[in-house]
Amino acid sequence: MTRFDADTPTDRRKLFADAVTAHRTRGSAFLTIEAAPPEEPAFDPDGDDGEDEEEEPQPWLQFAEKTFNLDVTDEELDRVKALVDEFPEFRIDELESPDEAEGTNVRITARSDANRLADFADRVFREVYEREESYRAWVVAV
Repeated sequence: MTRFDADTPTDRRKLFADAVTAHRTRGSAFLTIEAAPPEEPAFDPDGDDGEDEEEEPQPWLQFAEKTFNLDVTDEELDRVKALVDEFPEFRIDELESPDEAEGTNVRITARSDANRLADFADRVFREVYEREESYRAWVVAV
């Protein structure tokens, strides 16, 4: 792989498919995709520079051995369940909600080709994590 980020639907899906292929070819432990933070507006009409706010963690998605792994809030969990329903070859295998965590870790078995996996990954960011169509994604580990 020579590129590690993309910000259009076609380029992201190609990037994700290439990352899956590289992951499988290398026999790596996992691959990780992260979404860049949403762009901040150039002007904040409230005059708040946001310095006092805690930075929210950005969504991520891991893939290893035919399994996607992601963390979601309760609202996002409903959306990921609906998305998985559209992929008959995928199934949610495990939901874990530790008491000390504010969300749920989801493990999804996904037996498919690289392009189908890439489509699913992009839709997770767009539909589950509600990123804009032009969001930037990074493959941060392969």
